[in-house]
Amino acid sequence: MARDAGVVEDEENAYIGNKVQPFASTPQMEGQRTEGRRKQKPTKLNEILGLKEIFSLKVWRASLAELLGTAVMVFAMDTIVISSYQTETKSPHLIISVLVGITVTILLLATYPISGGHINPIISLAAALTGLISLSRAAVYILAQCIGGILGALALKAVVNSNIEQTFSLGGCTLTIIVPGHDGPMKIGLNTAQALWLEIFCTFMLLFASVGMAFDRRQAKALGRVTVCTIIGIVVGLIVFISTTVTATKGYGGVGINPARCLGPALIRGGHLWSGQWVFWVGPAIACVAFALYTKVIPHQLLHT
Repeated sequence: MARDAGVVEDEENAYIGNKVQPFASTPQMEGQRTEGRRKQKPTKLNEILGLKEIFSLKVWRASLAELLGTAVMVFAMDTIVISSYQTETKSPHLIISVLVGITVTILLLATYPISGGHINPIISLAAALTGLISLSRAAVYILAQCIGGILGALALKAVVNSNIEQTFSLGGCTLTIIVPGHDGPMKIGLNTAQALWLEIFCTFMLLFASVGMAFDRRQAKALGRVTVCTIIGIVVGLIVFISTTVTATKGYGGVGINPARCLGPALIRGGHLWSGQWVFWVGPAIACVAFALYTKVIPHQLLHT
């Protein structure tokens, strides 16, 4: 999912930084190294920020794939959620999980050659924090993904009737819903703290168990693009199944693990979808930072064992 980082880079390059260095050096050599490091600092900062990529036509073209991929994903996933519940199948959670996993796999394979196949702001942020892409490229991708989420929700709104839109909230991310009660309308669903922890745990699980393979050059090369994308799709499906069954709470729509997917229906449908919307952003962001710290803590020599 991080094609821009050179997933299939030659294995020899991974060990360039591990060559044996002389045990001692002259003061002149030390001075040259110090001066060289000072000169490299601005370059390193420039690489991290990547400000020139904001004006790169190549980056904006790649972001178009992110926009379209996210739009299709939101439309497809929300349609899957609505149709699974509307048809009153015996095991809607299982059907949703399988179909979501397949959808994610197909879209990753479709967008990977163009943009790296992020289609999720959290993936772009994780790639930036781990140094695989610049912050500027991540910002462009995230903007495109959010616009894609909105367009996907608009497309869904255009093809469903108002009754389905109201009943299923365009398949958006919900913590609670209002239902009729004996003493008037009542709120049912999952409390904010539980939902936040679920977002953190499930997003970290996604990053650790699958996306980490895509970020690791040697694993990605050994497994191959199709296998990596399939594993990510399977993990996403498992996370959806776990989050919707472990809580068994009506009114809770399951983990978002993709803020762009939650943003689209919230902007188009509004109402209670804004209730707790921050959970679907803050939770994954915390998990993303935790994953980035995890990759920094592991010794470099253990990354490719």
